Amino acid sequence: MSTALKTASVLAFERKLDPSDALFFSGKWDARDTEQSWQPIAIREKSVRGTISNRLKAKDQDPAKLDAAIENPNLQTVDVATLSADNDTLRVGFTLRVLSGTGLPSACNEPEYRAKLISTVSAYVADNAFSELGRRYAFNLANGRFLWRNRIGAEQVAVRIQRLENGLPSATWNVNALALPLRSFDAFDPEKKSVEELGTLIAQGLRGETHVLLQVTAFVRVGNGQEVFPSQELILDRGRGDKSKTLYAVNDIAGIHSQKIGNAIRTIDTWYPEANELGPIAVEPYGSVTTQGKAFRQPKAKADFYTLLDNWILKDKVPAVEQQHFVMAVLIRGGVFGDKD
Repeated sequence: MSTALKTASVLAFERKLDPSDALFFSGKWDARDTEQSWQPIAIREKSVRGTISNRLKAKDQDPAKLDAAIENPNLQTVDVATLSADNDTLRVGFTLRVLSGTGLPSACNEPEYRAKLISTVSAYVADNAFSELGRRYAFNLANGRFLWRNRIGAEQVAVRIQRLENGLPSATWNVNALALPLRSFDAFDPEKKSVEELGTLIAQGLRGETHVLLQVTAFVRVGNGQEVFPSQELILDRGRGDKSKTLYAVNDIAGIHSQKIGNAIRTIDTWYPEANELGPIAVEPYGSVTTQGKAFRQPKAKADFYTLLDNWILKDKVPAVEQQHFVMAVLIRGGVFGDKD
């Protein structure tokens, strides 16, 4: 039966974890429960007189040119974001929607393939109920992975996660983020209870059993006036003399791109080859990690999303349960996966 199936040429899935941009505020650690005392962090420019430190091109290796280059100052204007001089804590906040309908394509031009896909996902849900995926997503909220560089070197990091119903908090979890690791998903008391409860709620949302909207707020104690790190904008056509670093802001408030928040939440893949060395990576069809310049799920290793999905749907070769988790996590991530042939 399955051999007659072919992958749809039009096949797309909408993401099921939908974060907002995260916004930055400045305040005092002891005022975490006082909303009025937190001030938005604005982006400001800074012009600096630096030195030449980058590796020079081969054509510049002429001694006279080299001397002139490295002796001249490197004048540049950059964006920066900092806490106020009398504030020691960064507050980062965003919302996260958990949507149902995993495995239900938003576009598919092969009805038989669509039916087989939906039945396969239903069988996975019956066996696994998204429990492991929900727990791992919850873990990445609780450990503050979404803070990226702002988490490094912080004295204290507290994460507060609230479930919102009718605009009001109906449940709250407070977690010491630094008590949770970044390289594993092993939680210990008292944070373990919060992670498990939150993971159960996220799994319920993915199964469509309840509406799930979360307000995530992190407090990061780094010291008065310290620099903080919003997203950096990618500007491909930067002209000579232009600002060399541009930071992201929403209505003049420094922030992190929603895409970067989503990347951190789905950093749950420990089922790829070499996972023992690097730890969790973001769920991507080929296991691509651009900062490492490497894809850890190469097609030749038969561990990429497309190979696993095709074997599962078209050939009835059920992957190992951890690879089933990976395939489902890619569907939750969303994307366009049609067969061009």
